[in-house]
Amino acid sequence: MSLSHTAAEYMLSDALLPDPGSSRAKGLRLELPSDRLLKFVTVGLPLCLVSLAFAREFSAGSQISCFSPTNFTGKQSAYADTACWDSLIHHGFDAEGRAVTKSLWALKVFPYSLLVVAVLMYLPYLLWRYAAAPALHSDLLFIIDELDKSYNRSVRLVQHMRKVQLASDEPERFWEEYERARRERYFEFPLLERYLTCKQHAHALTFIYILRNLLLLLFLAATCLYLVFLHLNIFFQDEFSCSIKTGLLQAEPHIPPLIPCKLVFFSIFQLISLSVGSVYILLIPVVIYNALQLCQWDKGLLSVYEMLPAFDLLSRRMLTCPLNDLNVILLFLRANISELTSFGRLNAVSALREATANKEDIDTVVDFMTLLAGLETTKPKH
Repeated sequence: MSLSHTAAEYMLSDALLPDPGSSRAKGLRLELPSDRLLKFVTVGLPLCLVSLAFAREFSAGSQISCFSPTNFTGKQSAYADTACWDSLIHHGFDAEGRAVTKSLWALKVFPYSLLVVAVLMYLPYLLWRYAAAPALHSDLLFIIDELDKSYNRSVRLVQHMRKVQLASDEPERFWEEYERARRERYFEFPLLERYLTCKQHAHALTFIYILRNLLLLLFLAATCLYLVFLHLNIFFQDEFSCSIKTGLLQAEPHIPPLIPCKLVFFSIFQLISLSVGSVYILLIPVVIYNALQLCQWDKGLLSVYEMLPAFDLLSRRMLTCPLNDLNVILLFLRANISELTSFGRLNAVSALREATANKEDIDTVVDFMTLLAGLETTKPKH
């Protein structure tokens, strides 16, 4: 008998979770995987393509090639290229033969506009990092710590129950006291449950998370509209007529009124704009999906914790509108499931409960531990 008692003590001691120390606070993820992917693509893609465009500009030299008259010297041709690149104004004629001008300056500032796009895409991340991440970090650290402690309390409760039951002369009375304690909810965890209930009535994290996705959606749509505007107005004209008869050259008779020019980098800018626009259009449904995650409860994680004594109160409270901070915290708990050590233990216990023939004997992890500790012979049926 002493050997079985010792084995039960070792089994219950091994079931306790170790103290994680300070490593848990450093390992918490304060971004969802989909949000991290969005940040990487929306910010990194324009920066990467802009760097390629600048590398192309520095390696190729002049970004414009003008067909200067044959009587121009090399320096005069270089001056014509520079003057046309500085102005980037197309001189043409309308259907009635009147002279019209069209500015192509958006092509010159296109790489810098992509830098602005990258900065704008980074703003929602900065909003979340400084407005919501500190409070979310504290919430996650407390809740994860309390969930693991709640599991440890359940195991220690079984250890204490085993000692009391072995020392009791009336086993049936012991189990009657245990059932009465369960009915009167002596085994509940009021601090954690009340904290989660309080978070259900808070909306700060929800507001910031929705605002973050709305800003990102707005910037994505604005960028796509900007690229559409460039394609409809500028990105179909790689050749234009330039006039250098300005300033001191206005009275020179040997200078032609218009010089045909061609943009060397035009195909590169077209490819960059199509790449950015296509990827951003594909990311818009991802942003909408992230925001719509808050419209339904994520009960899968906390349903496992209903194995803890009196923890079913959480599922009864999650019948209201899911747009609150508790639902946001549940999403980030799912992302930090590796830091929640007790989840794997309780998930395994839940799976074993489903495979047990007498399921009515197991309602909580305490019931399961009592069976493993060898107290099932005197435990009453529920």
